[in-house]
Amino acid sequence: MTVTALDTPPRPGLSRGTAVALATAGALTVANIYFPQPLLDAIATGLGVSGSAAGLVATAAQIGYALGIGLVVPLADGARLRRLTTALLLLTTAGLLAAALAPGLATLTAATVALSTTTVLPQVIMPTAASMAGPGHSGRALGVIGIGLTLGSTLSRTLSGAVVGLSGDWRTAYLAAAALTGSLVFFLPRLLPERAAGGAVPYRRLIASLPRLVTAHPELRLSAFLGATVFAAFSAFWATLAFHLAGPPFDKGVAWTGLFGLFSLPAALLSYSAGRLSDRRGPRSVNLSAYACVCAAFLVLGLFGDRSTAALVVGSNLLVYGGSCWQIANQVRIFRLDEGIRARLNTLFMLASFAGGAAGSFTGTALYAAHGWGGMVLGCAGFLALAGAGLAAGRRLG
Repeated sequence: MTVTALDTPPRPGLSRGTAVALATAGALTVANIYFPQPLLDAIATGLGVSGSAAGLVATAAQIGYALGIGLVVPLADGARLRRLTTALLLLTTAGLLAAALAPGLATLTAATVALSTTTVLPQVIMPTAASMAGPGHSGRALGVIGIGLTLGSTLSRTLSGAVVGLSGDWRTAYLAAAALTGSLVFFLPRLLPERAAGGAVPYRRLIASLPRLVTAHPELRLSAFLGATVFAAFSAFWATLAFHLAGPPFDKGVAWTGLFGLFSLPAALLSYSAGRLSDRRGPRSVNLSAYACVCAAFLVLGLFGDRSTAALVVGSNLLVYGGSCWQIANQVRIFRLDEGIRARLNTLFMLASFAGGAAGSFTGTALYAAHGWGGMVLGCAGFLALAGAGLAAGRRLG
């Protein structure tokens, strides 16, 4: 084959069909983290618990995903990729089935932690696709996979709500997710190389090497800091949007928050260009343009977002486009390092981003409660100031 993810192939290991299949697998597996979020009220009713108690399911999903990134993703540098992929898919499918059959909240919460820990294949696919694409083409590969992850995380909320609306039972969504995840066993492992470039490495050595990678690679430290600070601002916006829309002058229901995810899909799809531009011009060039876009988003949100739905739509699109481009550029930077440690580099990068997102959500909701929309926007400006300082300090790293 001589074509790749959207134009010509980086090398024979990543054809257009393979890239699309990997993006699809990433979309279906990352959806397992997000599809339960619209179902919490139905879960509370079905299990006879309070809404706040049902919220433990969403928290359990985030805890499990963080555990999986830290403890499972490093295996991609040392284990047999096809065997690892098959095991993760089977374990996730089993966890989804256990959740669908859960008799009570405790079982559902435990099953959610388990399935979220093993549904980290997107973070295995990203470094693997970069290696398959070859030097100078990893950005294009990451751009395609990134679109899949965005579609999976965004559309899963809408589709799970539709499934439950038609069936009248929240368990149906878990059964559908189990069927989709299980179906990947039949094709995904065969698309991946037998083993990563680093060869066989004992698990203990993989985990023990993580702190040394942080100290050894300034590019990793830069990307991790940049990823954490902008994702903090990104998360603060989305964490407070539902509260903002529910109050005056908007007085909108919860469904509107879901619609904003759909409104921003065009921006997410356009972010594919970030991968190609990172290959051609380098990650720093994309970081600069993405930073300008994110700053413009919060300028619009700060000036008009307290009274204009149109401003919220424009701001969310600027934020999604800039945030997606920002992450792709940061991952391209670290994936230019040693091919044999890419999964561990991605582990550290994602853990930093995850921590930044958690800090942003907490800070954003606290500022919104104390000072309203303007306080949240000013808090995000603080995160962006840190990102700008980091970008200026790391100008020599590309």
